[in-house]
Amino acid sequence: MATHYNYFAVDLGATSGRTILASFDGHKVSMRELTRFPNPMIPLGGHLYWDLPFLYNEVLTGLRKVAAEGICIESIGIDTWGCDFAFFGADGQLLGLPHCYRDQHTAGAQEKFFEKMPSEEVYNRTGIQFMDFNSLFQLDTLKRNGCSALEHADKILFIPDALIYMLTGKAVCEYTVASTSQMLNPVTGDLDLSILETLGIPRKKFGVMTQPGTVVGELSAQVQETTGLGAVPVVAVAGHDTGSAVAAVPAEDSEYAYLSCGTWSLLGIESSEAIITGKSFKENFTNEGGIEGTTRFLKNICGLWLFEQSRKEFKDVPSSVGELVALCEKSSYDGLINPDAPCFAAPVSMTAAIRAYCSATGQAEPQTPADYCRCIFRSLALRYRQVVEILEGMCGFPIRKLHVIGGGSQNRFLMQYAANALNMPVICGPVEGTALGNVLMQMKASGSVDSLKRMREISAASVDLVTYMPVDADRWNKEYDRFLHLSSGAKSRNL
Repeated sequence: MATHYNYFAVDLGATSGRTILASFDGHKVSMRELTRFPNPMIPLGGHLYWDLPFLYNEVLTGLRKVAAEGICIESIGIDTWGCDFAFFGADGQLLGLPHCYRDQHTAGAQEKFFEKMPSEEVYNRTGIQFMDFNSLFQLDTLKRNGCSALEHADKILFIPDALIYMLTGKAVCEYTVASTSQMLNPVTGDLDLSILETLGIPRKKFGVMTQPGTVVGELSAQVQETTGLGAVPVVAVAGHDTGSAVAAVPAEDSEYAYLSCGTWSLLGIESSEAIITGKSFKENFTNEGGIEGTTRFLKNICGLWLFEQSRKEFKDVPSSVGELVALCEKSSYDGLINPDAPCFAAPVSMTAAIRAYCSATGQAEPQTPADYCRCIFRSLALRYRQVVEILEGMCGFPIRKLHVIGGGSQNRFLMQYAANALNMPVICGPVEGTALGNVLMQMKASGSVDSLKRMREISAASVDLVTYMPVDADRWNKEYDRFLHLSSGAKSRNL
């Protein structure tokens, strides 16, 4: 009879979180959601914050449920979104609530930092794409504004590391989440001292750099008493949720790209080293830390945000996402947009922004919800092709298939359009890639698996994969040419 090993995963997103119990039977992983809870942004004093004590207490609630069910768990792992961080005093106390990356206090922060260190040098040192909310610009903004919590901070810990610290009393700086900060140097494998010096923050304030799959410590005596559990090990998994998700990609070889498909579309490859060139700087590609010494070389694409925002404006349509997506079958609308055009970043009305873009580029405007869905999904698919072609020009190997993970992999129209546009197989699953990757890294830390190859075999065995094959290659090649032409024209009009 196979021995079952149980693992506890905490998966925190920017809108909600959950705790998960996973069981490994020697062949596949089964997962059960224990708790689910909101993660609302808190508007306070003109800023936006995260309620870290609330999240910590929700983790304890999940652990109490494990204890109440009499389940023995091998370890605990935590993954979250990137960039954000918390401050702790020398006595171990939390110094205020962590700022949320959507806080507008970093507007224009990049330009202010570039007065001290040029953008080219920042990119050459980190290989990270430029976004106002990167940790680098958040910290520089807080320092310029005289943040008292930063001034008195003994420790600066990224969100998954902060929760580990609260559970164990051990302070670490997990590699994958640290890489999102735009302060980590992928060549040295540590925070860049020149950038920290420019910031005016000493390296000692951050935890010890820790690779994913490392046992950090055990639950503190207080947490053990509070939850009813024993001295359970806590593992630094790939703390950045995308890092955990990519760990679960069930790839059989290296000639593939991955797409983490949700509100954002994160499209990239795994590389043995960072790719930092003039072209990657120009195209604003990013090099994020991966597992087993890999780098996630990727591009952020505006994903299902377009659909989610448009959906809010639709009238008299099916309530379920599946039924709404199926409206694509009822439309022959052929309008296209560039999903990454600035006009779609945060419009008052997404449908109005799409109509304006189509009108300005000489296309008929969409009229029905079915038209909008078809326009958005086809445009995303063609944008995927554009990014894959740029990737192939920099990665040094052919991309022969696309692995899609995340909730968007269940959108059969988007996935078929992607296969058509890319003219390659699109392999979908796992949907719950982030949680599965979290568990797989815990298994690696416990010795249940010994290699990335074995992890991916387990991932493939644990889910039902769906593969979409391309059709109508000639027609989609023509659509791609039209997409490039329309995107170029829109850019010249500053859309």
